[in-house]
Amino acid sequence: MSDHGQGRSHWFDDEAGPVVRPYAMTRGRTTSAAQHRLDLIAVVVAEPHADDAEDDPSLSPEHVDIVGLCRDTPQSVAELAAGLDLPVGVVRVLVGDLVDAEFVHVNRPVPPAELPDESILRDVINGLRAL
Repeated sequence: MSDHGQGRSHWFDDEAGPVVRPYAMTRGRTTSAAQHRLDLIAVVVAEPHADDAEDDPSLSPEHVDIVGLCRDTPQSVAELAAGLDLPVGVVRVLVGDLVDAEFVHVNRPVPPAELPDESILRDVINGLRAL
């Protein structure tokens, strides 16, 4: 027999505990000012003063978790989503908040069009071998 009709809230899962919907973590927001820079492989880096994140009452526990994960090792947006078990869209909004609050910054990967041509790399390798 289900407990749903007997005072148990549908916001509680026996195995996971309280269930928080993703849109509740972002206060219903689906975008942020910095989101245009946040593709899956964008790398999130904690700022040197990011230790203060835990003392900032405006940040949610998820914000603090993101800063904590990036403090030791920069993390991609995809790694953060996997590590926190959150949807990528939620992570993008939360990271955007942290960028705005200057707790993290985002390094964009080098676009493929800006990478050196393969023939140039081969010439460099051949030149090094000739030394």
